[in-house]
Amino acid sequence: MAGLPWRQPDQRDSDALEPPLADPDIRGPFAEVSEADDDHFHDECGVFGIWGHGDAAAATALGLHALQHRGQEAAGIVSYDGEHFHSHKALGLVGDNFGSSSVIRTLPGSVAVGHVRYSTTGGTVVRNIQPLFADFEFGGMTLAHNGNLTNALALRKALVRRGAIFHSTTDTETIIHLVATSHYSTVVDRLIDAMRQLDGTYSLVAITRRKLIGMRDPYGVRPLVLGRLAGAYILASETCALDIIGAQFVRDIEPGEIVIIDDQGIRSVKPFARVPRRFCIFEYIYFARPDSTIDGRNVYDIRRRIGAELARENGVPADIVVPVPDSGVPAAIGYAHESGIPFELGIIRNHYVGRTFIEPSQKIRLLGVRLKHNANAARLKDKRVILVDDSIVRGTTSVKIVEMVRNAGAREVHLRISSPPTTHPCFYGIDTPDREELLAATRSIEQMASFIGVDSLAYVSIDGLYRAVGEGGRDPTRPQFCDSCFTGDYPIRLTDQIDAEPAERQLSLLEESP
Repeated sequence: MAGLPWRQPDQRDSDALEPPLADPDIRGPFAEVSEADDDHFHDECGVFGIWGHGDAAAATALGLHALQHRGQEAAGIVSYDGEHFHSHKALGLVGDNFGSSSVIRTLPGSVAVGHVRYSTTGGTVVRNIQPLFADFEFGGMTLAHNGNLTNALALRKALVRRGAIFHSTTDTETIIHLVATSHYSTVVDRLIDAMRQLDGTYSLVAITRRKLIGMRDPYGVRPLVLGRLAGAYILASETCALDIIGAQFVRDIEPGEIVIIDDQGIRSVKPFARVPRRFCIFEYIYFARPDSTIDGRNVYDIRRRIGAELARENGVPADIVVPVPDSGVPAAIGYAHESGIPFELGIIRNHYVGRTFIEPSQKIRLLGVRLKHNANAARLKDKRVILVDDSIVRGTTSVKIVEMVRNAGAREVHLRISSPPTTHPCFYGIDTPDREELLAATRSIEQMASFIGVDSLAYVSIDGLYRAVGEGGRDPTRPQFCDSCFTGDYPIRLTDQIDAEPAERQLSLLEESP
C-alpha cells in the first residue's frame, strides 16, 4: 500500500530542498568558546512521543522543553492527524521554534513524535534534524533516535553498494534503510529485523499510521520511560518530560524491549537475546536532569551522594564549598553536608547568554568562561575554597574558572570532581574528543593539578561512584553500568572503529562526511 502524503509546512523545513553533502556547518558564533573550551561532555539527544492526545504537538513541544538539556542544536516535531503526517524542524532551541501557536497549528493530530538534538553523527544542518520521515510499502513512518550506532558506517557502505540513496549524514537514517529493505511484512517485524543488524545504543520512538512504537537497545544504555495522561500514552527520554505535562510515570522501558501502542492499548515484546544491563552511569553524573528518576533512582539524590563520597574519600581543610554551576551544585551540597564545611555560591552563572547575541571579536572569544560565569568575590576573598565540578574533559575551562576564583581573592583552591578521571572517548551517544585530547588520558593527577592551577585535585573513585548509585561498588567481572569513558571497558562492539580505515574511525561520531 502506498504511503500517505507527506506535507511540508514551508521550504525552510524541507530536507529534500538542500543539496546533498553541501550544507554549511551552522553552529553559531560562540562555537569556538562553547565547544573547544568546554570542560563538559556535550549532551546527546532527547526523544518524546505521544499517542491519543487532543493537542499532541503542543504536549510534545512541552516535553521537548523539559528535555532541552539533552540537546540544544536543533528540534523537530512530526504529527499525524489520521490522514497526513506534518513536520516542523529547525535549528535552535525548542522555545525559539515551537513557542508560537501558529507553528503548533501546522502540526495537527492526536499522535506526535519530537526530538532535541546534539549531533554525535552528522553535521548541524537541517536535513539531519530528527524525527526522520520515510514512505514505505506499508505507509509512512517517522523515527526519533537517542544513542549511537557503532556499525552505522559499515552498514551505510553496504546499503549504498546495493543502491540506497542517503539524504542525511546521521546514523539514524541507516535504520530507515534497513526497515525499507527488510523482507518481513509487519512494521514491528521490520524494525526487529533492522535492529538485529545494528551494533550500538538506541532509545527509539516511532509513529506509523496506526502505532506509536518505543524501543530500547538490549544493554539499556540510554533511558526511555513510559507515562500516561488520561487516555494518552507517552514515551520519553526522562521522567521530567512527563512532569511538565502532568502525566503519570508508569515504568521504565526495559532493555531490549519493544512497546507497541495503538487503539487497542499497549503491548510489549522482547525479541532480543538477554545480555547484562549496562545503563550509562554518566546519565546519573551529568546528562539526566536532577529532577528525573531513572530505574527507581532519583538523579538529584545520587549526585548528592556522589558529593558525600568525594568528601569521605578526598577531604581537605577548607572554609567553603563552591559548585561550578549548574552541574556541580548537587554534588557540592553533598560534599558540604558530609564535610561540615559551609556551602556557598562563590560562582554565579549567567543563564541568559546565547550563542548569537553578538558577533564576537577574538578578544571577546578569549574571555570565554566569563560570558557564562562570574566570581562572587565577597564570598571568595581570603577563603580556602573547594570547587566541585562534575568532570574534566580538556581542562581548558577549569583553568579559566580557577584563575577567576584566585583573582577574586581565594587563598587556596582545591578542585574535586564528581566522576572518575575520563580516560577514554565514548562511542555510545556522547560527543567526546579523541583520547589524546582528554586531560586525564595523558597526565597524572599531579600534572593535571599543575596544569589547571589548583592546590589539589581529586576525583571520586569508581567504587565510590558505584556506592553512590546504590550498587555497593563496581563488580569488575560483571560491571553493572556502562562506564567505558572511565575504564575503557566497551560492552558493545565498536565495528566502525575496528574495521574502518584510520581516517574514518572518528567520522561516524564527530564529523560530517566530506
